Amino acid sequence: MLVHRRRVLSGLIAAPAIVTFGMREARAAATLKISHQFPGGTIDQGDFRDRLCRIFARDVEKRTNGDLKFEVYANSSLMKTNAQFSAMRKGALDFSFYPFPYAGGEIHACNLGLMPCLVTSYEQGTKWKTGAIGKTLTRIMEDKGIKMISWVWQAGGAASRGKSVASPEDVKGIKIRGGSREMDLMFAAAGAQVSTMLSNEIYIGMQTGSLDAAVTSSTSLISFRLEELSKSLTTARKGSFWFMLEPLMMSKAIFDSLPANQQTAIMDVGAELEAWGMAESQKDDQDVAKVYAAKGVEAADFTDANLAAWRKIAEESAWKDFASKSTEAADLLKLARAIA
Repeated sequence: MLVHRRRVLSGLIAAPAIVTFGMREARAAATLKISHQFPGGTIDQGDFRDRLCRIFARDVEKRTNGDLKFEVYANSSLMKTNAQFSAMRKGALDFSFYPFPYAGGEIHACNLGLMPCLVTSYEQGTKWKTGAIGKTLTRIMEDKGIKMISWVWQAGGAASRGKSVASPEDVKGIKIRGGSREMDLMFAAAGAQVSTMLSNEIYIGMQTGSLDAAVTSSTSLISFRLEELSKSLTTARKGSFWFMLEPLMMSKAIFDSLPANQQTAIMDVGAELEAWGMAESQKDDQDVAKVYAAKGVEAADFTDANLAAWRKIAEESAWKDFASKSTEAADLLKLARAIA
């Protein structure tokens, strides 16, 4: 009898045992865990990132005839947000819908996932996966133990307890959350006081006054109820300096332990959900203004002049800093800039 088991973390269910008797093989159904930091809901309602995970689970289970089953843990209820990436690399967590730049401290290349003014449209972001930049990032991630399953991009806007955040002049002297090291570098160069925190911590930051404003995805601007604390909103409806790669990722060790047909089901469903994820992101870019309007918050948009001013600052601060770290980083930025 040959039994394959993956590493476990505090009670996580082991991968399927394969038992061979001559020419016959029996496989027990495996339960894989998907973790994320966003509010939970149902397959039909709620934050689309949670829904994507649930749709993914349903469809892969169906295509594997129940050999793979899933449990979805929202609100970082399985493990803390920052622990999820390392856990996947070690084979101790199966999946996470995880903001790519959150992993920048472990893998410098991940900081490209929220580089201000680098990606300026969903169409441009979508081209990354099949372009040289996407293929290079895929190789880097797999070398570090991570399998990219669904490439999802989200645009973001700014919620503020005071005046709207649209131009560089608007952030001078205010305490603002950018969402990545690179966003913070740009804001600092524009004269802001930057504050580093996860998106699910923004509400308490604004509530206590430790934040004057926060930039995050349109979906998070809605899901984390920031309209309750805001006096102004700048949306991504007409463009933004903030586009983040937020993929569904999988532990490569766990992926490699699965039979080929299950690997195919995972990759196929992941790819099929990318268009759905983009459509939901774009829908939230529009809906966020309606949600805030219901609370009396007027929405504004970035202008071309705003974005041009931000790009100049971004190139001189965040872009320059990223490329200075290594030859590989400079080459990655060059590949990313080649995607128009």
